[in-house]
Amino acid sequence: MTDPHQLQVVNPATEETVATVPAASAADVDAAVARATRAQRAWAALAPADRARLLRRFADTVDAHVEELARLEVREAGHTLGNARWEAGNARDLLLYAAGGAERLLGSQIPVPGGWNVTFREPLGVVGVIAPWNFPMPIAAWGSFPALAAGNAVVLKPAETTPLTALRLARLALDAGLPEHLFQVLPGYGHTAGRALVDHPDVAKIVFTGSTRTGHEVMERCARQAKPVTLELGGKSPNIVFADADLKTALDPFSFLDNAGQDCCARTRVLVQREVYDEARAFLADALAAVVVGDPADEKTQMGPLISRAQLDRVRSYVPEHAPALRGTAPDGPGFWFPPTVLTDAAPDSPAAREEVFGPVAVLLPFTDEQDAIRLANDTPYGLSGSIWTRDLGRALRVSGAVRAGNLSVNSHSSVRYWTPFGGFKQSGLGRELGPDALNAFTETKNVFLSTEGPAQ
Repeated sequence: MTDPHQLQVVNPATEETVATVPAASAADVDAAVARATRAQRAWAALAPADRARLLRRFADTVDAHVEELARLEVREAGHTLGNARWEAGNARDLLLYAAGGAERLLGSQIPVPGGWNVTFREPLGVVGVIAPWNFPMPIAAWGSFPALAAGNAVVLKPAETTPLTALRLARLALDAGLPEHLFQVLPGYGHTAGRALVDHPDVAKIVFTGSTRTGHEVMERCARQAKPVTLELGGKSPNIVFADADLKTALDPFSFLDNAGQDCCARTRVLVQREVYDEARAFLADALAAVVVGDPADEKTQMGPLISRAQLDRVRSYVPEHAPALRGTAPDGPGFWFPPTVLTDAAPDSPAAREEVFGPVAVLLPFTDEQDAIRLANDTPYGLSGSIWTRDLGRALRVSGAVRAGNLSVNSHSSVRYWTPFGGFKQSGLGRELGPDALNAFTETKNVFLSTEGPAQ
């Protein structure tokens, strides 16, 4: 039975309790927002160079604790050690990138008759960030650190299952000298702490990453206050492989197995031109058999467990026991393990082919030509990411223009770089994170006209 006052953090690889954390109530959220409001006023009054200096010091502090943060992530989220180190490093690097933007929040001068017109970028105030469990550190950072750099305070609610790295980041921020209450972390349940944060009248913006269904509810609740919101929601990304592609690179199984497939950008719809379908199937069969699934703390492990028993049951529901499939192996015993799997006989309109499974499961689908590939790629409610593999530059440009997704890679499986904007089309979200304009998303534009014609007579 769930304790409304506590969160139990469970190691997904062993099912052992790692920690018990107090769960924030609506009253706790109210108190945190009041503290954040006071802290934000003083933070915004600092010179941009001083804010940047403190954020760089925060980055240095994170850098000194990358290994500690990574191993904490392994225990609470089941990520492989290599992935967890990347995540901690990504939080550090984004801090440095955002710090540079603090001194470059530029307005503009607009020519107008009768005077001068200038615009200013001003911070929103208190920003609420609701982070998911699949990438607890980097996604919390994407919403929080640009907001801080722009002069805002942040109240972060991590996912119920993965609060530990967020709590540690907040402690490191204080150690680095950031003002008290500027960056607060409130672990809690979505229906209490999360809802209170969304509904709070003194929270100026919500950044939410999670399911499309919950994202719709967040957006509806924010609309009641005309509160801006950024949503990063689900995905069902295509991997479009033309016959002229390098199959071994294009069919890298970790394009859909990274983080045990618990990745909104996972290329779980493997679309392969019919001429090379049989070759692709044979390659994937061998590739899945070679994937090392096991203890995520072991340097040799390539894929760890799913986050929870509930997630394991969800993934199993998409893969009938005797369904035609290519399968790898997974450990027996304690832990939430599911083997790497590629369904080979799923219909293009089946749930496994159109819905977000959020596990190490992909579908292999043939296509005939360029137009057929585009049709299949767009045949989902989502539009977050995807890959296109071909040696034909013209084809790459045509398909990139036709696929409805916010982040596409040609001859690459990369989706996220903190230098470039990230976000989705259709039911995959609203707004953009990261990139050179990230700080602007946490500001209001103020327009000021200065008359040169003297006071009215």
